[in-house]
Amino acid sequence: MAARGLSEKEKAAFAANPAFEKAAQRESKQLLKKPDTNELLQLYGLYKIGCDEDVTEYHKPPKAPGMFDLKGKAKLKAWEGLLEENLTPEQAQERYIALVEQLKAKLGFDPAKEPEVVGNN
Repeated sequence: MAARGLSEKEKAAFAANPAFEKAAQRESKQLLKKPDTNELLQLYGLYKIGCDEDVTEYHKPPKAPGMFDLKGKAKLKAWEGLLEENLTPEQAQERYIALVEQLKAKLGFDPAKEPEVVGNN
């Protein structure tokens, strides 16, 4: 599967915080084991908030999860749960970086590992 291009919001977030870019684009994909579902959902929600994405765009087609897209619905629910904490994008970025650091310690980390290509959303 080909990697998707970055949105303008992602590019802006990464330009403003290189540590967030490093955690999101490399380190989170160089873990030796896969994080559990709750950790993945946390990463997803923090990433979306950190990039200042608009959750309302994901409530309507074409971005809304379909009726049988349980994974997409779980991701949206996790994102919305974090939105209730009223995090700023900067706070979400810092929490994302901290979570990646925790996962590196818990799951192992190989800085030489080629980052895995992740899905398109």
